[in-house]
Amino acid sequence: MTRRLRRNHSPALKAKVALAAIRGEQTLSELAQQFDVHPNQIKQWKEHLLAGVPEVFDGGVKKAAVSESDVTALHAKIGQLTLENDFLAGALSKAGLLPSARR
Repeated sequence: MTRRLRRNHSPALKAKVALAAIRGEQTLSELAQQFDVHPNQIKQWKEHLLAGVPEVFDGGVKKAAVSESDVTALHAKIGQLTLENDFLAGALSKAGLLPSARR
């Protein structure tokens, strides 16, 4: 018996198969034959789709606004730390504790 290579299915195919399984017009066995996928894989895709459905109606606009303010704050912190790092590197090199300034 030859072993089949691992296949990577596109997200579009996964969604199509999972939606067909949710509709219930065909059994998992029929869908497995139609799409050449194992029935357990179809069951997993169906469960994954059903678990992710609430995120569709979650209101992603609020998440984007929060992440923008987080990004702005993080950029400010990066700038502050870079400035402090440069200052301390210069001070240590002047004091002779560093062989040369890191640049």
